[in-house]
Amino acid sequence: MEKIKTFNNLDKNKQTQILNAAMKEFAEKGYELASTNKIVQNANIGKGMLFYYFKSKQDLFYYLLNYSLDFVEMEYFKKVNTKTTDFIERTKQATKIKMEAYANHPDLFHFLGNIFIDQQTKLPVPIQEKFEKFSKLGYSLLYDNIDTSLFRSDLEVEKAFQLIQWAIDGYQNNLIAQLQGKNLTDVNFDPYWDEFFAYLDVLKKAFYKEALH
Repeated sequence: MEKIKTFNNLDKNKQTQILNAAMKEFAEKGYELASTNKIVQNANIGKGMLFYYFKSKQDLFYYLLNYSLDFVEMEYFKKVNTKTTDFIERTKQATKIKMEAYANHPDLFHFLGNIFIDQQTKLPVPIQEKFEKFSKLGYSLLYDNIDTSLFRSDLEVEKAFQLIQWAIDGYQNNLIAQLQGKNLTDVNFDPYWDEFFAYLDVLKKAFYKEALH
């Protein structure tokens, strides 16, 4: 605990440098193959310094998990306006917030995404519980307080939700693939958003009542 406190008191730029190097290594290699030698090399610090802040590779990994979950909750979940009852409009807003956060912190999102996919990762109970809370929060963020009367009466709303979500996830994954290797902080996202919103208009025409077209 004392070591973590020391790291938290470190200069923010140096903290970010270490965290990004570690998340990138764990995201690319997984926990078992991730190399602390590679992390310190990319963070431009001595190996002794890394273990001055974290007592072990596992300690660092667990810190990254807690840090990443807290970051996404603050920089993504808490910025979505759940008072918007139109499902497509709320999803539009959530996707834009998420992509803006991703643009500034791609390694963090890759790191967390791989943890969600890797069912073999053994995590301590407190972190497992945090992940479960995180998943429930993400679900409620999109689906709570939605006005289902906006949808066509001949549709099963739950299936419509899923189809819309798949379409949006597909666009998002395609966009990430297009931007691979680019410095995302320098990208003008306006043309991508215009294209994205045009696709959402198509979804509204397909799923919503005609009066809303």
